[in-house]
Amino acid sequence: MDGSAAARQELTRLGVPGLPAVSKGDRAVHGWNPLAYAELLGVEYRPSAKLTAAELAARLDRFLAVAERLIALVPDSRMDYAPPQRERSIRDLAYHTFRLGLAFADAMDLGTLPAQWLREKAPSDLRDGRAIARYGALVRGRLGGWFEGASPREFLRTIAVFYGPQSGHELLERTTWHAAHHLRQLHAVLEGLGLSREPLPTRDFDGLALPVSIW
Repeated sequence: MDGSAAARQELTRLGVPGLPAVSKGDRAVHGWNPLAYAELLGVEYRPSAKLTAAELAARLDRFLAVAERLIALVPDSRMDYAPPQRERSIRDLAYHTFRLGLAFADAMDLGTLPAQWLREKAPSDLRDGRAIARYGALVRGRLGGWFEGASPREFLRTIAVFYGPQSGHELLERTTWHAAHHLRQLHAVLEGLGLSREPLPTRDFDGLALPVSIW
């Protein structure tokens, strides 16, 4: 979520470098940290049981597989369509969904995840839905190979993510629900255009920290 200009100015005043973040008065929590958010706001928070890395990896692959099939259906004339809820074209939305999966593997290899990786727009050579679907298939192959060779210790490492340090497992959790969130958006946009031909894998959303609102 991008937040309003006023909210961004307030976070800058508090010394917060970027989203996600939550502020209250003169205090703020930067990064994806629901427990710290709850403490800041004075509300009760009971985290759900953590899914295993293997289950998260399997769900991530299924989300990306659905996104791959969906984007391949989009005619060239609709690729630049952006929904009124957010100024992001179908092409960029689909590309971003796959790019965040690749960012996970690269971050785990390099120990860092800079914000610019997730700000990239679809390259000029990925013009149509079929090209982005092929890119998605390559990302899924990269992820599958990474997970196949990863030991349990990999998920205990701390990764320097742009919104704050995260364990490998925490980063995988966020990557998985992040992909699911954008899959919901892509499906909603294509459904509104009469282009969606398959239901969402809603059972795979269970146990993920998905935002309530699609947008």
